[in-house]
Amino acid sequence: MGFGQGVSGLNAAASNLDVIGNNIANANTVGYKQSAAQFADVYAGTKIGLGVRVNSVVQSFNQGNIEASGRSLDVAITNGNGFFRLTSPEGAVYYSRNGQFQRQEDGRITNMQGLQVTGYPAGVAGGAGVQPQPLVISNAQMEPRATSSITAKFQLDSRATVPTQAFASSAGSPPTSNMFNYSTAINVYDSLGNKQQLMAYFAKVADSAVAPVHPTVAGGTDWQMYVTDVNGNAVGGAPVTLAFDNAGALQSPAAGAVTLTQPAVNGAQAMAMKLDLSGTTQFGADNDVKQLSQNGYTSGSLLGFSVNGDGTITGNYSNEQTKPLGQIVMAAFGNVEGLKPEGDNVWSATGASGQPLVGVAGGSMGTLRSNAVEASNVDLSGQLVNLIVAQRNYQANAQTIKAQDTVMQTLVNL
Repeated sequence: MGFGQGVSGLNAAASNLDVIGNNIANANTVGYKQSAAQFADVYAGTKIGLGVRVNSVVQSFNQGNIEASGRSLDVAITNGNGFFRLTSPEGAVYYSRNGQFQRQEDGRITNMQGLQVTGYPAGVAGGAGVQPQPLVISNAQMEPRATSSITAKFQLDSRATVPTQAFASSAGSPPTSNMFNYSTAINVYDSLGNKQQLMAYFAKVADSAVAPVHPTVAGGTDWQMYVTDVNGNAVGGAPVTLAFDNAGALQSPAAGAVTLTQPAVNGAQAMAMKLDLSGTTQFGADNDVKQLSQNGYTSGSLLGFSVNGDGTITGNYSNEQTKPLGQIVMAAFGNVEGLKPEGDNVWSATGASGQPLVGVAGGSMGTLRSNAVEASNVDLSGQLVNLIVAQRNYQANAQTIKAQDTVMQTLVNL
């Protein structure tokens, strides 16, 4: 007669209570995955068992609820089995579902324990032997971009009369109002990010049967578009003849046929800007700008950043531009239950888990959602029920030891 079975039952029930207690303690831990104790019976060549043992403790990697957090560097993995890939300063690699990240003063992105988030720097595509590296968000100024194209659509009033004076403009002597019918400003940027203001003037052209012949299109109307700098100097490539048919549609110049130029000044490069006037019209309506855009901008300071669904970190700059700063990588495993818990919401790979499959968000790895976190997947009500069952199991095993003790005492008293 022995007490081994009861003692093994007490030990197994105590371990089960530990697992359940740990689940309950981590019910509010972001990215935590609940565990369950699995048991196995014990035999040693006899039909009467020797009790029970804890066979293993496994974690459930079902996705937890996605909760809004309001932090741009809080990132949740949704609809997938991927993990964030993190590295320690010593080079050890860990994996996590907890996307509570922060930016250090040197630009590195880390979790709250200082492990660095890895990915691909801006302009670097994954694959082909490219290894992920710790991501860094730089505070460097965004470089300016010189204007190389201008897209404009104007409405010119067909009721206008030909100006009474020929157009003339020179440095310090801009044109007067009787030289044109309509004017508007066009802002462009040089290679150093300096804003330059150009002035576009439109003057209706009188019909002429002698060279130069007007109108260009039979039955239509011609206009001249003059372009000057802010000082009144003519811009290279202007004036431009705009030829309309009798339906008010622009027939020439064709898209991309006009290039405006400006000489190098104040250390900036010379400028060459393609001007696209497609869609410009001449109807019996007031002069107006329908579209005016250009592709240049000045330099800018980093104001903030956000994480897109594919893991791309996009920076927002003071010049109203955005720029990709890098891309977070993810990892997946053939057997996630084989991962080794390391504490602090991270796991490490083992032989049982298999080698990590590194990629970017999308597909089975899931997509990323900024300003959100993945809550613990602990079912608190279920754990409380399991706690009651485990407690009863502990009490029952204690009763078997008590019964064995009573039988032993009876034998002693014989």
